[in-house]
Parts: sequence; C-alpha cells; structure tokens
Amino acid sequence: MPSADPASPASPKIATEGLRVFYGTTEALRSVGLPVYANEVLGITGPSGSGKTTLLRSINRLNDRIPICRHEGRVLIDGQDIHAPEVDVNELRRRIGVVFALPTPLPKTIYENAVFGLRIAGVKDRKVLDEHAEQALRDAILWDEVKDRLEDSALRLSGGQQQRLCIARALAPHPEILMLDEPCSGLDPISTLKIEQALQTLKERYTVILVSHNVQQASRATDRVAFVLMGELVEWRPTADMFTTPRDQRTADFLQGRFG
Repeated sequence: MPSADPASPASPKIATEGLRVFYGTTEALRSVGLPVYANEVLGITGPSGSGKTTLLRSINRLNDRIPICRHEGRVLIDGQDIHAPEVDVNELRRRIGVVFALPTPLPKTIYENAVFGLRIAGVKDRKVLDEHAEQALRDAILWDEVKDRLEDSALRLSGGQQQRLCIARALAPHPEILMLDEPCSGLDPISTLKIEQALQTLKERYTVILVSHNVQQASRATDRVAFVLMGELVEWRPTADMFTTPRDQRTADFLQGRFG
C-alpha cells in the first residue's frame, strides 16, 4: 500500500477507495486509494500507459462513455460516492473543468470560446458573460494578450494561447475542480511556464489535478505528487519529499530517468 502524507488535512475534496478499472478483461487501475485535498495542485506522474488518464477520467465519469469499461471501488467528492444512484452526472461534470493534451478551441471567436460553458448552462446576461469571460481569461494568463481582439477567431491564436483559452473555457463556469491531462505536452517553454504560473494562482480557488509524464514539470508545479506504474499507485508524497527521498525504488528509478 502506498503511504499517506501525515501532514495532510483529514477530509479530502476527492478520494478514491480501492478503485479498480477494467477495459474488458484488462485491468487498467489496480485498487487505487488516493486523496486529493482542496486548494492544492496534485501531480499524477508515471510512464505512458500507466493509467494516469484512466484515473483522471474516473473522477468525472468520462469512462462511462466506454462500453467495455467497468469499475470497482469508490470515487468520493466531498464524501459522496459519485456513482450513487442519486448523482446527476451532468451536474457532476459541471463541477469539474477538464483540459486535455491537445488544444481544442471551438471554431468560434475567442470570446465565444471563453463563455461557451456559461451559454450551455443557460446564462444570457451579457454583463455576467463579460465578467466571467474576463476573469477566466485573466486566470489563464491570457487576458492581456487577447483583450483587444476578443472577436477574432480562436483558431488564429498560437498553440500555447489556444491551450490557455481552453483553460479559460473550463474555468468560466466556476467549477470546483480543475483537471489537466498533459496540458503542456506540445507547447513551447514560455507557454508551459505561463500555464504553470497560472496553476499556482488557481489553487487558491480550485482543487487542481495535473497529469504529466514530465517529471521536471511535476517538480515545479505541484504540491504533492502521486506516482502510477502499470495501473498501481506506487506512492504519493509532498513534492519536495518525493523528489529527494522517494520511498519506493521504482519511483526513484522513474524520477531519475532510468525508465519511462
């Protein structure tokens, strides 16, 4: 069993308990128990194919859309089992903003991308839309670059700007949780730095989960790190401790670049 951080708060915002996920007969996650605390950036790292994205998709039930996928164990948010019969899946997903590796701006204006989630939720008041759009773009460290061209196509932005716009789009409806799956994998160092800087501000208001196979990014941008290998949660620790004194040799080997 991976060891817990004794300094962590008692009640996590998110917790997985004995979570197992199967694609057909293939077990992608093996009895994962992991707490995620409010107002932290939790990094999940490990080699490709280790189960990081499967774990992320389990938190907002995106795996429900895969017919051959099934799970055992529990995922709790604020102590509630997200698979309980009374849970509204659409409401659950509104509480969780998600950004994927490939920037996916909509073929609309920068402004309409920023307010897309609000429009889907039925918000029509232009003042409210404007306020939320500006705040989300500021949170994504994009406002100063686009404030004078909000009616331009989002497709004209650079790759790094498009990814920050996707973060703004996820933030505009004010979710409680922000999950990012390899958000910087195809970006230049400057764009990567801006996203990492944004996370340090965002954690003041959101619970943030950052999936990254880039161990340098995990060391820079997170408060705690969980290491996943072949579907097993090997260990999780405060970031500084993980990188200086990992408790499992497999963790040390991965962080030191011996495999992955």
